[in-house]
Amino acid sequence: MKRSEVLSRIIESGVVAVIRMKDTDRLLKVIEAVRQGGVKSIEITMTVPGAVEIIRHLSTAVPPDVLIGAGTVVDEETADQVIDAGATFVVGPVLNLGVISLCGKRDVAVMPGCYTPTEILTAWNAGADIIKVFPATSLGPKYFKDLRGPFPDIRLMPTGGVTIDNVGEWIAAGACAVGVGSDLLDKKAIEEGRYEVLTERATRMVQNFLAAKKK
Repeated sequence: MKRSEVLSRIIESGVVAVIRMKDTDRLLKVIEAVRQGGVKSIEITMTVPGAVEIIRHLSTAVPPDVLIGAGTVVDEETADQVIDAGATFVVGPVLNLGVISLCGKRDVAVMPGCYTPTEILTAWNAGADIIKVFPATSLGPKYFKDLRGPFPDIRLMPTGGVTIDNVGEWIAAGACAVGVGSDLLDKKAIEEGRYEVLTERATRMVQNFLAAKKK
């Protein structure tokens, strides 16, 4: 899939689910549950044991409308591995210019993690598709609003501190999408096999995203 199409689909759906699970059978059920709620961009973090092989399995096992990406990618070698495994987008917790360059050469969407205005502009000028502002927990939507002045065209995505209830605030402040983990992926519901809870939460999150986007 082309980089431009992946980017378009992420921005259109607006929510990237950050998942840290190694049980692929249960993982597929989680992905299907949030997919039914409209969340179709899935980030598998490298902190999960065997993450590269999990991505390889998921890339052929999920429906074609689901995007499988890799998260917590901090170096070029790992970026190469996850792309070879089928990742359609690469997300990092930090700014690594080598990773941005490699993804550009391989036509894969890349979202480096940045915190300061200098990092954000550096990443954007280097060719990043979306800037993952991380950790956004300590910054809040007002930080995004402040950044819109000098950087009106830079695509920003908060990760950390995003919830179903405040997703609209992030979008209103200028975010093009959000990365979300725990507030979407109810741990207890997953443990109990109540996947309908995940579908309901995903539905609400996407609805709140779309409502904010229309304003």
